Amino acid sequence: MKTDIEIAQEAVMVPVKEVAASYGIKEDELELYGKYKAKLSDELWERVKDRPDGKLVLVTAINPTPAGEGKTTTTVGLGEAFGALGKNAIIALREPSLGPCFGIKGGAAGGGYAQVVPMEDLNLHFTGDFHAITSANNLLAALLDNHIHQGNVLRIDTRQILWKRCLDMNDRALRNLVIGLGSKAEGFVREDHFVITVASEIMAILCLSNDMNDLKERLGKIIVAYNYDGEPVTAAQLNAVGSMAALLKDALKPNLIQTLEHTGALVHGGPFANIAHGCNSVRATKTALKLADIVVTEAGFGADLGAEKFLDIKCRKAGLKPAAVVLVATVRALKYNGGVPKDQLKEENLEALSRGIVNLEKHIENMQKYGVPVVVTLNSFVTDTEAEYEFVKKFCQDRGCEFALSEVWEKGGKGGAELAQKVLDTLENKESNFAPLYPDEMGLEDKIATVAREIYGADGVSYAPAALKAIIKFEEMGFGHLPVCMAKTQYSLSDDQNKLGRPEGFTIGVRDAYVSAGAGFVVVLTGAIMTMPGLPKKPAADSIDVNEKGVITGLF
Repeated sequence: MKTDIEIAQEAVMVPVKEVAASYGIKEDELELYGKYKAKLSDELWERVKDRPDGKLVLVTAINPTPAGEGKTTTTVGLGEAFGALGKNAIIALREPSLGPCFGIKGGAAGGGYAQVVPMEDLNLHFTGDFHAITSANNLLAALLDNHIHQGNVLRIDTRQILWKRCLDMNDRALRNLVIGLGSKAEGFVREDHFVITVASEIMAILCLSNDMNDLKERLGKIIVAYNYDGEPVTAAQLNAVGSMAALLKDALKPNLIQTLEHTGALVHGGPFANIAHGCNSVRATKTALKLADIVVTEAGFGADLGAEKFLDIKCRKAGLKPAAVVLVATVRALKYNGGVPKDQLKEENLEALSRGIVNLEKHIENMQKYGVPVVVTLNSFVTDTEAEYEFVKKFCQDRGCEFALSEVWEKGGKGGAELAQKVLDTLENKESNFAPLYPDEMGLEDKIATVAREIYGADGVSYAPAALKAIIKFEEMGFGHLPVCMAKTQYSLSDDQNKLGRPEGFTIGVRDAYVSAGAGFVVVLTGAIMTMPGLPKKPAADSIDVNEKGVITGLF
């Protein structure tokens, strides 16, 4: 079988202008980045904004395992399958971060014959959105330190600086460092920190902003530090908003590319779901809903992270209403949750499958709590057996879920026909009664406890003294109405990545919290989660190369 990058490089793409035309987008409503990439202009939004919305389908998954699940592959393949059935469908995805591309996870273009292309461009610099976000983030950091150096009129307490620099790369050496060393002209000596760009509040702000005015208003609310009186200091007070917005002007516009079968894909924004809110941009999703009858989107990692934030943060803030949820699993991943070592997953093992399927069960229950119909799909592997398929199918049907096999990795859109039909039947015959998990007026501690209890299955929550103090302060500052964005390991429903399946009898440990006032949520740090990842012992970067003709190899 060919590798993903070999399949992508052999693809015959059509000019992006033709992809756009299939959705009624005019050529002068595109801002071209070569032949196969384009940004959608503000003029397009103004023309289509009053159209009725299409149906929104969210693709999510069980907790990720080394066996693989294929959430993005399913998203892309489902979009292709709708196209093969003659339906007007479009895909809305996140942009990949360079951190995973050169680290261990890889990119985010799908896989096999269910990919978006140009794959190399998407996984590397693409249209420069992440570079713009990085630049805007670090401009604010530079303006902050310059203000302190130039006299500190705002009386910023250098012991209470919150704003961190960022870089779109896994680099553990930048987690904690000292800046300003040298002479007086080099600035004020203080401790500083980096986060990966996808964890920057500016990434979240860009993804939640409706337009330039909304973007600027949110940027102005960013709390960068506290002064000596304990009062927040904002980006607006540093006069940073206009210059940051100028850097983000083009990044705010959604990107259009295509799948291997020429279905349109709006790929825009890319916050991680384990340390941020894990969803593509509101602008891309809302635009997609005006262009197509069905929009297939995804949220990062498992449903306990990405889907929860999609439903409790993005949909709440943007007024979106998903019509259905597709929950992705594999037989291999379920057996892994049942205790089977990675090198033994090819063997039929119904006993392990019955132990591990409780992870899928919990995610089904979680999604049903939001009042949205659920369709479960299994990504097919050649080593799966009919008995294993039938076991999972009956398990899902007994819990009120539609079920379908997916073979999109191997067959593209044709391999997703069964899944697409199940989703169509669901859209036509089952009503979505979507509602967020908790109301705005609930206090922050109660919101955290609700997510921990209802979504993770925890018995309760324990707080480090600093975390509890911060949460109480946020309530006093008037931020108690905001949703919570839980930063938690993606590998387990708990905050311990080693607890597979459906853990019981545990508490969620909250070690810190901070408010993202511009994004409009409170970030809650649990367990040992890091906002600046490190590279593995053998990073993917070791295998990536480019030849004299400019052909990239080893990206997958």
